[in-house]
Amino acid sequence: MAWSFRKRIKIIPGVHLNLSKSGISTSIGIRGTSMTFGSSGTYLNTNVLGISNRQRLNYPETNFSPQIYNETLELTDNIFSSDIHEITSQNMQGIKEAIILAHEQRKDLKKDLLKLKTSLNSTKLKLGLSYFLIYGLVKKTIPENLKTDIGEQKKAIIQTEEQIKNCFVKLDIDFDPEIKEKYDTLLQTFTKLASSQKIWDVTSAYYQDRVAARSSASTIVKKKDVRFSVKSLPDIKSDFNALYFQNANGADLYFYPSFIVMYSNNTNFALIGIDELIFNQNYVRFTETGIIPKDSKVIDRTWAKVNKNGTPDKRFKGNYQIPIVRYGEINLRTNTGLNEEYEFSNYEFTEEFGKAFRDYQSTIKSLKQLN
Repeated sequence: MAWSFRKRIKIIPGVHLNLSKSGISTSIGIRGTSMTFGSSGTYLNTNVLGISNRQRLNYPETNFSPQIYNETLELTDNIFSSDIHEITSQNMQGIKEAIILAHEQRKDLKKDLLKLKTSLNSTKLKLGLSYFLIYGLVKKTIPENLKTDIGEQKKAIIQTEEQIKNCFVKLDIDFDPEIKEKYDTLLQTFTKLASSQKIWDVTSAYYQDRVAARSSASTIVKKKDVRFSVKSLPDIKSDFNALYFQNANGADLYFYPSFIVMYSNNTNFALIGIDELIFNQNYVRFTETGIIPKDSKVIDRTWAKVNKNGTPDKRFKGNYQIPIVRYGEINLRTNTGLNEEYEFSNYEFTEEFGKAFRDYQSTIKSLKQLN
């Protein structure tokens, strides 16, 4: 009996987004089951229109020891998001299920591919043995059948590999020209932001008594180097790659044109509407004790040990000056538990991106209000 293989797979439902002046329409599935994205509410932040003037003292992540500063610490504020399962927007469940289906199906297909390749190697071995042990020369139907099986197995491998390549959620997006122009501006400014010499994920902030510490910094932060880039998730294929924010102490962020994927792994992720994001962009005055990035600007100077009025404390021998630089800052929040903070060595790029993001997000919010 000839070898045979048949694998039936489910068709992964695609997602079609239409961003036009009449609103945002989203359809999921081959037949276009309609689903409208709504907003969970708008929340004000008192710092939206203000400028943060916090002065920060930088201690490298690997050398920071909280015990050293117990006498001066007043408050510990760890900056991280809530459990990822609590963050997904209710109206994003359909897209999330499609992504999970794509991943599970691709995983099963890869298992099938491994079995097929194992079977092919086994059949090739049998064919070789049939000639080596003579019986294949005596009964010619044996090698003929084995050769037929090899041909079928090769076809099955090619078909399975093709299915794996096509096992993803196809994200189609139609923009009105004006909205597309704003998105292109967002992408351009993000590319510049990603080129900053230093990008940090701020993982915690420790507030200290400046007088007791004889320091000009009211906050000590812990932060880690991360990177931003333009990339996409393996389970989503689109002409529009995501804006990728690496997260040092949690799930990474992928910004698509109308939603954000907070991605930890293939089955552990959350989806958030861009309109739900509370986005703040400011600058910080940072007391920099390390190497100053080349694209940062020194805007002031202070002393390692200072008096309350900012003058150097002469009781300390070898007191030296420390530069104060201006860094860019972005805060990302949602009512469902997203809580991330980033700093950038290039403030100008941060400001450009902040303006472009607020402009684009405002457009998305207006479109969703029309639905």
